[in-house]
Amino acid sequence: MKTLQIVFLTGLAVFALACGYGSHSYMNPTPGTVPAITQLSPTAATAGSAAFALTINGSKFSAAAKVNFDGAAVTTTYISGNQLMAMVPAAAIATAATVPVTVTNPGTPGGQYGGGTQSETSTAMDFSVQ
Repeated sequence: MKTLQIVFLTGLAVFALACGYGSHSYMNPTPGTVPAITQLSPTAATAGSAAFALTINGSKFSAAAKVNFDGAAVTTTYISGNQLMAMVPAAAIATAATVPVTVTNPGTPGGQYGGGTQSETSTAMDFSVQ
C-alpha cells in the first residue's frame, strides 16, 4: 500500500509540473508597432488663433493611437492605419513656438505572467506656431 501511495504522489507531482503548476517566470512585454508620421496638414498656425483640426498622415497607426501635441495627448480620431485627425486646443497655440507632434500606439496587456506589447511613439515632426 505504501508503494502505491508513493507512486500516486509522484505521478501527481509530475502531472502538476507538466500542467504549468510549477514555478512561473515573468515575461517582459515585446516591442509594439512603431508608427511613423510623413505629413501634417496644416503645417503651421497663427499664435493666438482658435482651436483647429490637425490631419496626421503616415503609417502603422493603431485604432487606439493618440496624437501628442507638444508632449500632451489631444483628442484623436482614427481615420485609417495611415491617417489620424487631432483636435488642437487654442491654449496649445497661444504663443509662437516650434511644437513637436508625435503619435503613440498603446501597448497591449499581457497575461497573468506578463507578455503583451510595449507602447511605441513615432519620431517627432515639427509644427510651427507663428
